[in-house]
This record gives sequence, C-alpha cells and structure tokens, in this order.
Amino acid sequence: MMYLGLPESVRACLFDLDGVITKTAVVHKAAWKETFDDFLRGRDGEGFRPFGDDDYDRYVDGRPRADGVRAFLDSRGIRLPEGGEDDPPDRLSVHGLGNRKNELLLEKIRKEGVEAYPASVRYVRAVRDAGLRTAVVSSSRNCRDVLASVGIEELFDVRIDGVVAAERSLPGKPAPDTFLAAARDLGVDAAASAVFEDALAGMDAGRSGHFGYVVGVDRVGQARELREHGADTVVTDLEELLLPDAADLEGPP
Repeated sequence: MMYLGLPESVRACLFDLDGVITKTAVVHKAAWKETFDDFLRGRDGEGFRPFGDDDYDRYVDGRPRADGVRAFLDSRGIRLPEGGEDDPPDRLSVHGLGNRKNELLLEKIRKEGVEAYPASVRYVRAVRDAGLRTAVVSSSRNCRDVLASVGIEELFDVRIDGVVAAERSLPGKPAPDTFLAAARDLGVDAAASAVFEDALAGMDAGRSGHFGYVVGVDRVGQARELREHGADTVVTDLEELLLPDAADLEGPP
C-alpha cells in the first residue's frame, strides 16, 4: 500500500489541470505573452514593456480568461471596454483579447499536442485506489477536451471547469467557489478535501476556502511564494507524495 502524503481526514482530492495534471501551463503562458505583447506593441510602439513571468504569476495564472485580462491591464493602468463573449479576437476589448489568447492557445495545442505528467496520473490512480473521490477544477473552458485528448477523463468523478463555472455563475480563482462546488458535488466538506494547485491564485482559493490540506506544485521555482499564499506543503511532482506506508515499513510484529 502507498501512503498518499495527506492527512487521514482527507476524503477527496481536488486537482487543478494546467501545470498539475497536464503540461499545458507553459502553452498558456506562451499564448498570453504573445497576446499581450502584440497588444502592447500596437499601443505603445517598439519601446513597450513586455509581458513577463511575474505578470503571468501575479495576474493571469489560474484565473478565468477575462479576469486575467482585466487584472493585467489594470496593473498597467490600461482600460478597455468589456465587449462581449463573442467578440472577434482582433477587437480591442477585454473579451476580444481573451478570445485572441484562446485562439493562440488552441493553435499551439494543435501543433504541439498535449501531454499529461506521468507522475501526476500515477498519483491520481493511487488516490482512487485508496478509495478517495477525485475532481478536476480548472478555469479553462477547454478542460474536457484536454482530458479526453490524453485519455484520463475517467479518472475524475467531477469536473468543474470554465464552462461549468459560467453555467453556475461561480467566480473563478482566487475565489474558492469552484473548489467548494467540486467538494459539494463529491458530497464532501471542504475540511475533508485536499486542493492540488500550481498557481498562486489557486493557493489563495485553497486558503480562503478552509480546505483540509493544500498542496502546492512547484514547476517553475516558486516554492516560497506558494507557501506564502497558503500551501501546507510544496512538491515539484505529485509522485513525491507517494511514500511506503509507515505501517508497512515496520515489518511484522
């Protein structure tokens, strides 16, 4: 038997998708950078200040698409009209920029494909083998397609993504509402649920939602920041949590 690295009180595991289960966080970051750099270059000329890693971590990562656009633009003192969800990707509006980012993301996914982190898949399987419930919680509207593309959709009992959040009018991360909805759908209290996230906004959601345990997944060297934002523990890969059960190590009585 494998020890899951979680408190005994945990009955459900709530996993973010991008950067935790699948290797799509880097693709998201590239799509955001191309979107914002093109916009800023057109607005400010070649002397523009590019969109950087810190911008991604602070304002965009883990948030719903339109919220990320608003947060980044606000950090630069830029105001754009909201527009509508069906704005074309060349329209200078919050939704237009968000749709441009999504267009670029899907193009990159088509060209480069999607992969799951093998260690994360092994961990999710171990969680299910131990009898715990599982949910995927993502701000992406492409969540279901991504899960299906890597053949792991059946590993999650519940899916709360950008589509479901819009249908239920749930605010996105850093608000805890999407994680809380996943716990409710699984029939488990927040205190008996563990959150697995790589984004600072996800850490904030885990802390403010008073979940039983919050695991920070550090793919980019931000362990300190993840802890500051609420992680109870930080790993570079979920398989680090899989240790031989302490009882098994003691041997026969």
